[in-house]
Amino acid sequence: MSKHSAFVKGAAILAVAGIGVRFVGAAMRILLAAIIGDEGIGLYQMAYPVYSSLLAISTAGIPVAVSKLVSENIALRDFREAARVFRIAMVILSLTGLVIALLLFFGAEIMAERIVKEPRAVYPIMAIAPAIFFVTIMSAIRGFFQGQQKMIPTAASQVVEQVGRVAVSLALALWLLPVGLEFAAAGAAAGAVGGGILGLFLLVILYFRERPNFQRAMKCQRGHNPALYSQIVKRIFALAIPITFGSLIMPLSTMIDLAVVPRQLQAAGFTAERATALYGQLTGMASSVIYFPNVVTLALSMSLVPAISEAYVLRQSSLIRSRTALAVKLTMLFCLPAAVGLFILAEPITLLLFKNAEAGYPLAVSSWSVIPLCLYVSTTGIIQGLGRTVIPVLNMVYGGLVKTVLAWYLTAVPALHVGGAAFASVAGMGVAAVLNLYYVARYTGWRFKIGELLLLPGLAAAVMAVAVYLAYGMAARFAGPYLSPSMTNGVATLSAIFIGIVVYGLGLLVTGGLRGDELALVPRLGPHLVRIASRLRLLRR
Repeated sequence: MSKHSAFVKGAAILAVAGIGVRFVGAAMRILLAAIIGDEGIGLYQMAYPVYSSLLAISTAGIPVAVSKLVSENIALRDFREAARVFRIAMVILSLTGLVIALLLFFGAEIMAERIVKEPRAVYPIMAIAPAIFFVTIMSAIRGFFQGQQKMIPTAASQVVEQVGRVAVSLALALWLLPVGLEFAAAGAAAGAVGGGILGLFLLVILYFRERPNFQRAMKCQRGHNPALYSQIVKRIFALAIPITFGSLIMPLSTMIDLAVVPRQLQAAGFTAERATALYGQLTGMASSVIYFPNVVTLALSMSLVPAISEAYVLRQSSLIRSRTALAVKLTMLFCLPAAVGLFILAEPITLLLFKNAEAGYPLAVSSWSVIPLCLYVSTTGIIQGLGRTVIPVLNMVYGGLVKTVLAWYLTAVPALHVGGAAFASVAGMGVAAVLNLYYVARYTGWRFKIGELLLLPGLAAAVMAVAVYLAYGMAARFAGPYLSPSMTNGVATLSAIFIGIVVYGLGLLVTGGLRGDELALVPRLGPHLVRIASRLRLLRR
């Protein structure tokens, strides 16, 4: 396996799993809404902000730290130290997960009454609390496998966890609905526990299957100079604590948006009801679409941490630069067409997904945040791999400040209204991404090549934009006489997306934006795609 193919393959595996998990989750929301209705969904959703925040605290960024430290020790052929890091992390996470799960379970009534302000939410909060324990342990095992650059266990456990969560949620919601809506919502929330147990069970099986190979490597190891337990714990937390704060920035930013955007929309002349509706279009519709492409770069980031850590500990600066260059290029090749496609098809997409064409405006503006968002996420993986976990957090704080200031002023402009808030998000994320790119260049020696990373994929994306626009119009005119308006829009949107993917791919090959050696990195299909492209004379030399 080449020096690049391992982390690209790992990222591809995680991306496929992530996309599958998103689709299963979306299907669950539709089915669950049909069972327990809007009010039940509201009770179910009330448990999740509390759960997510406490889960972020309980894991405390330790899985990323485990992935990095295990990768470093394996690169140095110190398998015994890698095993010690994993064992210590397991103890830490098991204890924190258990304590926080118990605190949430027994403090559910206080949470429901004082934080959520809905007494009936006590049951969903209690039901979801045990999931923290199981998911926290899972995160440690996933970090151990990721440190070995083995992404299949993480991907498989994510899929099993999500499928189990959906099955248990729907079954318990149906079973408990006759007892009361709050109990049905609790049953749906308990699906996270069922999914956590199933995902953990699979990981334990995979761990014990892999354990003999790791033990053989430990026995063959010559010499071992173990670090003190206190030193390992100190290093784990030094890496993990900044990541924890970073994971809390986005929820905090959402809370600030909640305080700023509706208020400034009313200052622009909208009624409270209209301001709430516009805020819902931005956060509940546009933002949910914007974050979908990020599944791919999240997978790339997870795969980059051990890959960069390995090269860093071996002092292979050229390998760090080449992996960085490939990661940033893959990010740009993916995020540019995603942003352009969402901009062109903003209204058809919101009409297809939410039956709301008006939400196309905030989506069209927000679409350009896909580029800095994806760049920020992938470069964060590089910076974390270098052990500088504080930097991305500070950069996101700076970006968040810019976003808040711009949102305050731009949202109050009547001509912009919610589009002003969307633009503020684009600018804030842009600041964070540019700062990340600066530090990546500073610490690795890598340079952003405008022609390779922006002009060539930008040209292919521009051609794609024209093709998508024309394809949507032609498909709509063709299907219109035979289908309902909503069906026509769905067929036209999906057809335009398919045409866009084909045209963009061909455009990259023709312009030289994607080379043959890069195309060959596609897992399983790469060599076949290279042969086909060569026969069609699409690859530039």
